[in-house]
Amino acid sequence: MTTLRTLGGLQVPPIGFGAMVLSPGMYGEIDDEGGVAAIHAAIEAGGTFIDTSDAYGDDGHNERLVGRAIRGRREEITVATKFGLALADGAQAHPLKVGFAFEELLVNAEPRYIRAYAENSLRNLGIDAIDLYYLHFPDPQVPIEDSVGAMSQLVADGKVRHLGVSNVTPDELRRAHVVHPIAAVQTEWSMWRPVDPELLEAARELGIGVVPWSPLGAGFLTGTVQNLGEDDFRNNAPRFDSDSLTANNASYAALRSLAADLGITRSQLALAWLLHQDPAVVPIPGSRTPAHISENLAAADITLHPDTLTRIDAVLARVKPVGATLLQDAR
Repeated sequence: MTTLRTLGGLQVPPIGFGAMVLSPGMYGEIDDEGGVAAIHAAIEAGGTFIDTSDAYGDDGHNERLVGRAIRGRREEITVATKFGLALADGAQAHPLKVGFAFEELLVNAEPRYIRAYAENSLRNLGIDAIDLYYLHFPDPQVPIEDSVGAMSQLVADGKVRHLGVSNVTPDELRRAHVVHPIAAVQTEWSMWRPVDPELLEAARELGIGVVPWSPLGAGFLTGTVQNLGEDDFRNNAPRFDSDSLTANNASYAALRSLAADLGITRSQLALAWLLHQDPAVVPIPGSRTPAHISENLAAADITLHPDTLTRIDAVLARVKPVGATLLQDAR
């Protein structure tokens, strides 16, 4: 694996591993043995920055799976998790309209519950401290300053090492950083969906790393998605319905020949392109297949010539994806 990258004051590999796909109900069924094997494959290939959430799977399933996989290897691993969508007992559900695949999310990031969220995640993961702790979504009924203030107490108490925020606006990022230094901001970003340029500008200005989630367009950018199983949650996203998928596969076909010319896969092209956007970008692709995991992580060692980047940008400028992605901020 190539040189480490910096998210705020946290050093991590240039490509992490998104564990969300390892819980049932996301991309179809999977057993825990397969999930553990996938995480072990990521670790062996250098993907030691592992991203999870207390909301992935039922009753903390994804965190517990990660905890099982990293047992005995804690010192090798940087663990990131999130809170706010798995509501604490007694917490009022605050609706957050974000659209499409998730017509309505329920969130609660009130300060009085945040310590309990973190302690539950620590138990699930079987660790003493969370390396990077994210607010999964800003609570529409709680000022982000209040949520981050409570998170900062976890840092003071040694339960959390670095703070992050996810799915925020540029203004929310700036406001959060005033309360406590923010190491990383997660946002959807890929060849499939552009980043908010103002968010990227704010992150650069404040020295905050950017962690793109769904960096392979929920699998679309692998070039292998032709249809979906009935239990695949991507069926809820208009960009993945049958007609849209056919149109989008045709639109993005130019990337296939470009990757072939370079002798790399489309997944590697998509990830290498992201890495070339900024030195503080660390994508977190997820996969269930050890061979694909190794392939994804190898993208960190691919250098794209400026002429190649120009060719890619020209293709992306022509592409008009049909349909909405998994998440469309409607705030």
